[in-house]
Amino acid sequence: MSDVVIKTRENGPLLVTGPITLCDHLGNKYDLTGKENVALCRCGETQKRPFCDGSHKTCGFQAAETVPPSA
Repeated sequence: MSDVVIKTRENGPLLVTGPITLCDHLGNKYDLTGKENVALCRCGETQKRPFCDGSHKTCGFQAAETVPPSA
């Protein structure tokens, strides 16, 4: 079984790689047949919620989180 990885993109979406099931708040599954990579919106401006449509590039969204150093 492949691992699922969720990666933050600088000033962009969450990139989910690996086999996932994505459901809405009612439990309905999105059709992700054949997709191993899914970009999920973080800026809130997409017209394809919950998926990224590139709107972050024009709305001024900024986020560049990094993992904090170990203590």
